[in-house]
Amino acid sequence: MTDSSAATLAPPPHTTAPAAVRIETDAQALHAAQAFADSIAQGAADRDRAHVRPRAEIERFSLTGLWAITVPRAYGGIDVSATTLAQVIRTVSEADPSIGQVPQNHFYVLEVLRATGSEAQKRFFFDRVLHGERLGNALSETGTRSVAEFKTRLHPAPDGALLEGKKFYSSGALYADWIPVGANLGDDDQVFVFVPRDAEGVTVIDDWSSFGQRGTGSGTTVLDNVRVEPSQIIPYKAAFTTPSATGPVGQLIHAAVDAGIAHAALRDAIAFTRRQTRPWIDSTAERAVDDPLSLIQFGDLQIRVDAADALLERAGRQIDAARRSLDADSVGRASVAVAEARALTTEAAILATNKLFELAGTQSTLAEFNLDRHWRNARTHTLHDPVRWKYFAVGNFHLNGTLPPRHGAI
Repeated sequence: MTDSSAATLAPPPHTTAPAAVRIETDAQALHAAQAFADSIAQGAADRDRAHVRPRAEIERFSLTGLWAITVPRAYGGIDVSATTLAQVIRTVSEADPSIGQVPQNHFYVLEVLRATGSEAQKRFFFDRVLHGERLGNALSETGTRSVAEFKTRLHPAPDGALLEGKKFYSSGALYADWIPVGANLGDDDQVFVFVPRDAEGVTVIDDWSSFGQRGTGSGTTVLDNVRVEPSQIIPYKAAFTTPSATGPVGQLIHAAVDAGIAHAALRDAIAFTRRQTRPWIDSTAERAVDDPLSLIQFGDLQIRVDAADALLERAGRQIDAARRSLDADSVGRASVAVAEARALTTEAAILATNKLFELAGTQSTLAEFNLDRHWRNARTHTLHDPVRWKYFAVGNFHLNGTLPPRHGAI
């Protein structure tokens, strides 16, 4: 593959949306994230209840310019700090974690592109993202020994290759302009293939039926002899054979989604308790908000959520430090810091969504409030990769000095 080969790429034919806003500073990104979050928060419960796919909201999200904030400066972007990226995702996820999760793979693929793409590919795809186009995801499959293995393959064909396979957990593919597909190239290499969403042979099936994160549309993508040009193929495995921030950035975004869910559950627990909850019969308090046992529980929960935020911010700083001096040690330390954040944000999200009902009381379980969406979202998203392996990686590093492996789940 040569740099000149990417010149054959063209924007997807269906792309007619206006160009996205150009965000120029980290502070502007944070302001835009809060404004967008405020605009979608009120409808989150209804969208979840009705299993609505938030197409209009995703379109507005990308037009804010937030999907382009990690484009490197050399290619026209501002390349915000990892701490800013995490705060943007946490803010949007507090309003609606399905919408907050959708760009996770978009940002993850941009990291792979940064690490392994040719100059021409970087120029092309970073420019398309700056114009508001979205990258989806067709990476994971069912029926393999582990999530790191693919059955999807590229087969040689005249003037390129044919892509054949079937994917699941395709978060963002329903809303994408391009679907980066993880595929085997030969016997021992893995690549990303950038496929236009409307390419012949591509079928995205809206069959995501999970009880949580309902709006991510993480269903099936079928690839039936999709014609691929060399310019659409970038190395994937190579993003981890040499040190890069790809894995830590992808995991940081997941931690930010969980932190957002924890914040939303704590917020609603406080609001419901203030508004409707009654003190228990054995309490001397006149109001639930004055019950000493409830105060202790709320205090404990707030501390845990704040601690999760602190680890999330620290993990972002560690990624930024690694990027300034990429080597095995700096990337390994960033991965450990992110693993610590993933562990605590997972626990905070599960705890907050459970405690919401314990502290707010029986009325909080009524369907009209749909507060169970917080638990369903937390339980679903925190299963993305097992938190027990985060504790293992952290313990193995601090006890034995062993750096974690480099891949997309650590």
